[in-house]
Amino acid sequence: MESGGILILSGPSGSGKSTLCKYLQENIPNIYFSISTTTRSPREGEKNGKHYYFVSEEEFLKDIEESRFLEWAEVHGNYYGTSLAPIQEALNLEKLIVFDVDVQGHRSIKNYYPEAYSVFVTTKNQQVLRDRLNFRQTDSDETIRLRLMHAYNEMKHIEEFDYLIVNDEIKAAKEAILHIAKSLPYKQNVKNSACLCKKWLENLP
Repeated sequence: MESGGILILSGPSGSGKSTLCKYLQENIPNIYFSISTTTRSPREGEKNGKHYYFVSEEEFLKDIEESRFLEWAEVHGNYYGTSLAPIQEALNLEKLIVFDVDVQGHRSIKNYYPEAYSVFVTTKNQQVLRDRLNFRQTDSDETIRLRLMHAYNEMKHIEEFDYLIVNDEIKAAKEAILHIAKSLPYKQNVKNSACLCKKWLENLP
């Protein structure tokens, strides 16, 4: 890739966002995956600094007061946020920055970085999502019910996104996200064409 960019992935829990993010990390060398900070408890197999930064609610609220988050939200009684400092460092290194956030987080990032591109990832219907959440065996029935309600509300905002991936077949979904990510530098160049036009005008006889 000749330059970086910003790619935001959003969608319901269980839609396959994490799998697609992992696939990008394995297939694009110049990539930075934004790691969220959260107050929720780690799930089995999750490691601090790899999957999330796990902090106390007190620490999280302090970072909010000190404006250290690009975006943050409260979801299902837990706080989630994206720290600004590592994002800016990755931008300076011209890396492809990938976010895995909810719809509210997507909106905040687009407001801060309007040049970012976004992808909404979902399943073909609610039953598929319910089956995936049940298969994980990490959430109670009540939590799954809340996640499905949250998913329904997020589906109402699909038109705010640049791309839609219906993750019905994981191989096709992986091919789609990789194609989008690899085309990003060229789209970024088009979005930033004002700079090129200015240089052209400066060189006119």
